[in-house]
Amino acid sequence: MDHATHHHHTGAGHGAPPGATWSTAVRATLHCLLGCAVGEILGMAIGTSLAWGNVPTMVLAIGLAFVFGYSFTLFAVVRAGVSLKAAVTIALAADTVSIAVMELVDNAVIALTPGAMDAQLSEGLFWYALLGGFAVALLATTPVNKWMIGRGKGHAVVHAHH
Repeated sequence: MDHATHHHHTGAGHGAPPGATWSTAVRATLHCLLGCAVGEILGMAIGTSLAWGNVPTMVLAIGLAFVFGYSFTLFAVVRAGVSLKAAVTIALAADTVSIAVMELVDNAVIALTPGAMDAQLSEGLFWYALLGGFAVALLATTPVNKWMIGRGKGHAVVHAHH
């Protein structure tokens, strides 16, 4: 048995793998949240300021959340010396579930907050619902990231390249 296989086998059953701490999960989730927040705020601001309907605005916001979420990871991995093609694969593997959970929770909070879908950029309700959604999404996504990192998935894939 080679060293890598031996390490993997001896690590099984002995608790969480190295790096599967709450601290690591929170850092990974905050990284994801930053990318999602930039994209989503930009998308919501664009759609709202152009008086688009709720559906096109949310589609734009969610799309931009994925774009910015992936791009933050992509740039970090490329900076670490990984090829662009490999970095795209790593970013997709690292962030897809995290961004999807974050966006599902965040947008559910916004959609379920009375009046938030009709609020304008100048109204506090717009910002409270959006930022409140991010806070709830952070709390919901952190355990998902911890679970994935503990299994060598999600942001664990990125940390292998730092």
